[in-house]
Amino acid sequence: MKKLGERIQDLRKQKGFTQEALAKKAGTSLTQMARYETKGIQPPADVLVKLATIFGTTVDFLVSGATEDKAKAQLKDAELLQQFKEVEQLNDKDKGVVKTLIDAFLMRKQLQQIVR
Repeated sequence: MKKLGERIQDLRKQKGFTQEALAKKAGTSLTQMARYETKGIQPPADVLVKLATIFGTTVDFLVSGATEDKAKAQLKDAELLQQFKEVEQLNDKDKGVVKTLIDAFLMRKQLQQIVR
């Protein structure tokens, strides 16, 4: 299981931030941000809340890596979240069918927007 610092670093890279840019957004120093990512230093609660907000996730996800908390933070539609949980239980072939359907629907929407 990943540690807090690794999750911060992964999310920072996914968002395309440098350590310096993230430190500035979170209201801390570059040195302190580097310590959070690499030295295992625990950020204070106010910084954790800022980081969770910046990354669009929860403090629980940052601290413990609870993926359900991350999904809840990103998906506001409870029914959709439940459906995704159920899809996760399907075999790989059936998951592939669901993904293909979602891709086709999203592609159709994108094409409709281009045509307009």
